Amino acid sequence: MDKYEISRRIENFAPPELAEDWDCSGWGVDVLGCDKINKIMLCLTVTNDVVNQAKNAGCDMIISHHPLFYIPLEWSDINIYSAHTNLDRTDGGTTDTLIAALGLTVSGKDDFLRFVDCEISIDDFVEKLRQISHNMRYVNNFDKKILDRIAFCAGSGAEFINAAKEGSADALVTGDLKFHTALDSEIVVFDIGHFESEILILPVLASLLNDVQIIYAQEHSPFIYNELK
Repeated sequence: MDKYEISRRIENFAPPELAEDWDCSGWGVDVLGCDKINKIMLCLTVTNDVVNQAKNAGCDMIISHHPLFYIPLEWSDINIYSAHTNLDRTDGGTTDTLIAALGLTVSGKDDFLRFVDCEISIDDFVEKLRQISHNMRYVNNFDKKILDRIAFCAGSGAEFINAAKEGSADALVTGDLKFHTALDSEIVVFDIGHFESEILILPVLASLLNDVQIIYAQEHSPFIYNELK
C-alpha cells in the first residue's frame, strides 16, 4: 500500500487543520524511495524500543498518536507518521473512543471537551472507570455524591477544568492531574492516566488501514503502582 494513501486515510478521518498550531502531527520521518508499505507498527509513543520492535518485525512504517519533536539519527530509516491533536479533536477520536469504551454516549462537545449527561453515583462511576484504568485516582473537594454531567478529555486535559465547569459539568475525566490543580478544583476530577486514556485509539487507526498488515507495539505506562497488601 502506498504510504501517502495511508496518510490520506488518516487525514480524512482526522483532518490536519484540526491540529493545534504548536503540534507536530504529520510526517516525522518520510523515507525517500520507501513508498510501498507492507507492514505497519501502531503505537501511542515512538521510543527507541518501539523503533527497534518495528525494525525487528520487518515494519516499513510506524504510526503513532504522540508526535516527534526530536528525531534521533537512528530513526531516519523508517517512515514515521503521527496524528495528535487532530486525532483528539475529530469526531470518533481519542476522547470519543474513551467514552464509547465506557458504554456512554456523547451529548455535547466544546473544542477538546466532550460532555456526557447521565445521573450516576460517584461510587458507580469509579467502578466504571476502573474498567479502563486500575490505577485511577480522583479529587472530590466538595464531597459530591451524584454526577449529572461529566466532561471528558483524553490525555493531558486538566487545563480544561474551568471549561468543564463553565459547561455545567460536575466532573472531568482526564489524565496527568497535578497537585495544586487538584487542590483548587471546584469540580470532581478523575485522573485515569495519560496512557490509559489514549491507548484505546489504536484499534480505531487500525480500522482505517484494514488492507495492510498491522502490528501493535508492546508498550505500557511508565508509571509503576504498588498496591498495599
